[in-house]
Amino acid sequence: MRILGIETSCDETGVAIYDDQQGLLAHQLYSQVKLHADYGGVVPELASRDHVRKTIPLIQQALAQANCSKEDIDGIAYTAGPGLVGALLVGATIGRSIAYAWGKPAVAVHHMEGHLLAPMLEDDVPEFPFLALLVSGGHSMMVNVQGIGQYEVLGESIDDAAGEAFDKTAKLMGLDYPGGPLLAKLAEQGTPGRFRFPRPMTDRPGLDFSFSGLKTFAANTIRSEGDDEQTRADIAFAFQDAVIDTLAIKCKRALKQTGLKSVVIAGGVSANKQLRLQLEAMMTKLQGRVYYPRTEFCTDNGAMIAYAGMQRLKAKQFEPLSVQAKPRWPIDTLAPL
Repeated sequence: MRILGIETSCDETGVAIYDDQQGLLAHQLYSQVKLHADYGGVVPELASRDHVRKTIPLIQQALAQANCSKEDIDGIAYTAGPGLVGALLVGATIGRSIAYAWGKPAVAVHHMEGHLLAPMLEDDVPEFPFLALLVSGGHSMMVNVQGIGQYEVLGESIDDAAGEAFDKTAKLMGLDYPGGPLLAKLAEQGTPGRFRFPRPMTDRPGLDFSFSGLKTFAANTIRSEGDDEQTRADIAFAFQDAVIDTLAIKCKRALKQTGLKSVVIAGGVSANKQLRLQLEAMMTKLQGRVYYPRTEFCTDNGAMIAYAGMQRLKAKQFEPLSVQAKPRWPIDTLAPL
């Protein structure tokens, strides 16, 4: 069984073809980074228009890469939410229309479920149940995962998500968009211990996240300490250290609360090297395991949508003819398999 997956939730256009026996057959991705760089962030209207231009050519390229025709495809999966409503509508409309034209079932995929299941694309996959730490530009979320569709949200961001805080702090430091990876690279030159930033919401019970205050603390430090290159690197180090430490503290707390022994980290921030190293060290001490997708599947991509869509396709969870985009879509409202 083969499925075509389409991802257009924000500023990446992703298309992939996944086979339930052979695995990933094709993976095409176009990033809009250069398009939005002049504006210092994603411009929703420009993102939507670019998805219109890029989605069909990427579908054609994916079919050619997989040496497939429409007759070889058993279903069409597309991201229906959450995300930017205009961008979502592009992928949902194209995906549903192709499904109708080809006489195939259509599957609406939850973007964060795609991220959560992305490690399943690897050779070494986690077994259910596990704890999922989903950290991206738009979401920070801790989820107790008992199975596909069996999600209990233990904590989430109440303001800025981790990735958003990275990008905004990088912008304060004069780094280009997207600033998160550039801030992490700058932090490699930082001096440990020169600055210590707070670990927000770790001094109280609960598993929710808040990073807006940390961003403000960084802004005040930048203003008061000057902006020579070494100071900027030291501030970047302290900021990254605070975010990673906060995520690790919350993970450890969630593991103790649930009794789980495995952690999955996914989403754009899961590509951060220091986050991976700290969680790996923590899980070794706790005699557990940490799993994450390869770097190219940490950011938005069609492969994770195709995989998640395949699971829903097998369960015959199809969409009607109407096209619906859900910019807000709680992950714990999904149907279990």
